[in-house]
Amino acid sequence: MTTKLFVYLTQNAIQKVGTLAQKDNKIYFEYDKKFLKTGIELSPYKLPLKAGLHRCNDDTFDGLWGVFADSLPDGWGRLLMDRHLVILGINPHSITTLDRLAYVGSHAMGALSYEPEVSVEQELGDIVLDDLAKYSQDILEGSSDMMVDELLLLGGSSAGARPKVLVQLSDDEKHIIHGRQALKEGYTHYMIKFASSMDSKEIGLIEYAYSLMAREAGLDVPKTTLLHGKNRSYFAVKRFDRVGDSRVHMHSVAGLIHSDFRYPALDYGDLLNLTLHLTKDVNEQKKMYRLACFNLFSRNRDDHAKNFSFLMDKKGTWGVSPIYDATFSYGPGGEHSTVYLGEGKNPNIQALQELGKKHKIKGDGEIIDEVLYGVNQWEKFAKELGISKRTRREVIL
Repeated sequence: MTTKLFVYLTQNAIQKVGTLAQKDNKIYFEYDKKFLKTGIELSPYKLPLKAGLHRCNDDTFDGLWGVFADSLPDGWGRLLMDRHLVILGINPHSITTLDRLAYVGSHAMGALSYEPEVSVEQELGDIVLDDLAKYSQDILEGSSDMMVDELLLLGGSSAGARPKVLVQLSDDEKHIIHGRQALKEGYTHYMIKFASSMDSKEIGLIEYAYSLMAREAGLDVPKTTLLHGKNRSYFAVKRFDRVGDSRVHMHSVAGLIHSDFRYPALDYGDLLNLTLHLTKDVNEQKKMYRLACFNLFSRNRDDHAKNFSFLMDKKGTWGVSPIYDATFSYGPGGEHSTVYLGEGKNPNIQALQELGKKHKIKGDGEIIDEVLYGVNQWEKFAKELGISKRTRREVIL
């Protein structure tokens, strides 16, 4: 059982951030003395940069601070970790949160690392997307544990319900290799997604179309592409928490303010206030407003607190992350997870106008028009991608 972990920031040179410890079911943290002198606030609201022993009295993430909880897998990644433990004869319920961080080790999303690290021994084989998609589906359905360890190495640190792998993709998009190794020349870090048991077989095409719409709507969208198997296409997106082989500190809204993303609890007004307070930049606030518009018009109702994030640069300056996990979604009970001035069921353009006026968003009308233009390209992009007429009708925008 892990009772102590050292935390490192690998954004610049490797810097020791501090020490995590667990005692009597309580988690404690202490910043390293040298790191205190940097002035870098990794999590300014819930774990401010202060000397002394900190104790987490918040149970939102099982007694762990959100900045570290952001490193933990959930959904698909947690399922893989649990299956791996069962194969080893370990009850997943018997391990601690620090144990799970030790499994993540130096391969977390973002720029934090944890030592000592628990390694998973697995020979790295060739990556065949159709095979990974099939075995992912089998694991989700509980019918097989084939390739659990390989999938754990490929995507065990990722969040979200859909199966995914973290890889390196060649610049000509013809070759895929494992992502955990040092970045190979001519390659870039990518995430590739597969369908969950609840998804349409065309989910890859749909999410790719959404990325094209978002780009037309003026949002910050990472490079995206489609990778083709024998009978299916897979959505791939360039990782924005990596620049070359350098890592970028990333903090979700859920982790930043300790908001439980499993329950609807936020308003877009909260997000606009938070963005301005954290970034001190009205242009970043406008980015968040543009995202609010896009989620409404595109009916992306899976807009929970973990699907919004901020990135911190090497100087400690925060900005809104590029858009991610944007696709058609009915949402919980047919409502948005994040509401518009209290309205989650049927928010309309008037709600966006009121939101813009309340938060003094300059050019809000222009932003609304630009986003509407981008979203209205759905039919065009869907037809070009060969998305079926039935699916095009279901995704009513």
